[in-house]
Amino acid sequence: MVNLFWVCIVIGLVFINWVHSYHINETELSILEAHEASFAVNQPHMVGITIIQSAAAKGAVCLDGTLPAYHFDRGYGSGANSWLVNLEGGGWCNNVRTCVYRKTTRRGSSKFMEKSLPFTGILSNNPQENPDFFNWNRVKIRYCDGASFTGDSEDRAAQLQFRGQRIWLAAIEDLMSKGMRFAKQALLSGCSAGGLATILHCDEFRGLFPGTTNVKCLSDAGLFLNAVDVAGGHTLKNFFNGVVTLQGAQKNLPRSCTNHLDPTSCFFPENLIASIRTPLFILNTAYDSWQIQSSLAPPSDDPHGDWHDCRLNHAKCTGSQIQFLQGFRNHMLNVVRGFSRSNQNGLFINSCFAHCQSERQDTWFADNSPVIGNKAIALAVGDWYFNRAAVKDIDCPYPCDNTCHHLVFR
Repeated sequence: MVNLFWVCIVIGLVFINWVHSYHINETELSILEAHEASFAVNQPHMVGITIIQSAAAKGAVCLDGTLPAYHFDRGYGSGANSWLVNLEGGGWCNNVRTCVYRKTTRRGSSKFMEKSLPFTGILSNNPQENPDFFNWNRVKIRYCDGASFTGDSEDRAAQLQFRGQRIWLAAIEDLMSKGMRFAKQALLSGCSAGGLATILHCDEFRGLFPGTTNVKCLSDAGLFLNAVDVAGGHTLKNFFNGVVTLQGAQKNLPRSCTNHLDPTSCFFPENLIASIRTPLFILNTAYDSWQIQSSLAPPSDDPHGDWHDCRLNHAKCTGSQIQFLQGFRNHMLNVVRGFSRSNQNGLFINSCFAHCQSERQDTWFADNSPVIGNKAIALAVGDWYFNRAAVKDIDCPYPCDNTCHHLVFR
């Protein structure tokens, strides 16, 4: 009886830690799972922070001028010469006010970053949780610039440093000195703003290694669309225009795009993925909960609150609202149609209301994790990376998938 009591306590603590560690946007809304998830009693592997001291000489600093950081868990055995580099996500700042606010958080200053982070999902060191990458060198580069590691400018009056591109370069150089230059296999990944950064830096990452190295990229929840919002406008395009302009990102965006489109358009993956030469895997939900809340039906475009309930809980959407969201899914499928024809690329687009699935254990690889065709995300990514099978998995439209871990907000 006593043992059962302590097991329950441990499970409760793990659940609380998981809920408070997941952040979908800057308001850090509380999350409830509409789909019951399974949680391991064992605590996740914690990995300490490394401040990049060499970044100072390069001017590679966070928004507030502090040094950038990463978390590094060294690989072993068959994974000793394989590297997984994960770019942290966490939204963007598009004006001085929001960037100044970020300076007071871990999204803009290493002063506020956690001293250690749990490595779960694709970062886990447990072969039962992460069968293909568990013993690789696994790195999470912290995100403190607010422009998906692309900016390079400053605002002296506001004491803001926009040095995302320099942070990216400084982190990569430091990792190369720690053995990454000898990599036989490498995978660049990221979720949300980190998923966008993965797309933006994918070919640059490939260029770090000799042609004999197997280099690929995985973008999770990074397929941000220039979609029409519920008011008929383009909320996300206007927002991204502020990010790109404020932070001087245009000179660091892929030239294959900027040589024929404006810089803001080149911050959208739909204008980038066709020209990426490196094998790329796109993992995304067809009903991305962040995009629904922040760019499709934001409160600013919903003055009468017609979308309030639907925005927080898909089960409360009306028929016409679901039809609008099906249009968003169709837009996404049109965007990836040409991309999917390339044999080297991979896709996993499931019909869930969620955001980021590779770094959470319950969605990456667990007993009841989401599947398409009975294949979990971890296995789909592994099959693609190691060329075990072609992976072009697109789910049937909502509400057909009963394996989703839908996110519900309160």
